[in-house]
Amino acid sequence: MINARWYYWARELVKLCHTIKLPPRAYVKPSRSYVKPYVKRGKTDAADAEAIAETVHRPTMRFVAVKTVDQQAVLMLHKVRDLLVRQRTMLINALRGHLAEFGIMAAQGPAGMKAVIAEFRADQGNLPELARLAIRRLVGQIEEVAEEVRRAETEISPGAATTPRAAAC
Repeated sequence: MINARWYYWARELVKLCHTIKLPPRAYVKPSRSYVKPYVKRGKTDAADAEAIAETVHRPTMRFVAVKTVDQQAVLMLHKVRDLLVRQRTMLINALRGHLAEFGIMAAQGPAGMKAVIAEFRADQGNLPELARLAIRRLVGQIEEVAEEVRRAETEISPGAATTPRAAAC
């Protein structure tokens, strides 16, 4: 699979005046139809590597450009934001489930959860102390992760306008 190590080593080899051809990610997965016809024997790393080598020598093969360090950094920022959004969703779903066990229903999404959190803070009297403690922890984590998402989005926004692909849109 094309990953950060490939791009690092490709950049290092370019510095040594080598020509680098990186196949697209879809071509590299042996389970994909591009490589599968060239697998001659069982599923081993050596067989996969041989099939990939056979595939990249086809005349219709397309290649991807080697990412620069700056491109890798922007991509990393997007991946971190995506991870944070998924974590926030997990925390919101966990909180929604725990609240439902006590008959407190929340609308889906961050907006619906804000209303329930405000209601929870206003009236905690009908919940046991241990439940309030657990919910406070989840609420704290949701707020921390939400703030990290906002920070990541502000870091992405200025850089997005300077990239050629974003400027073309």
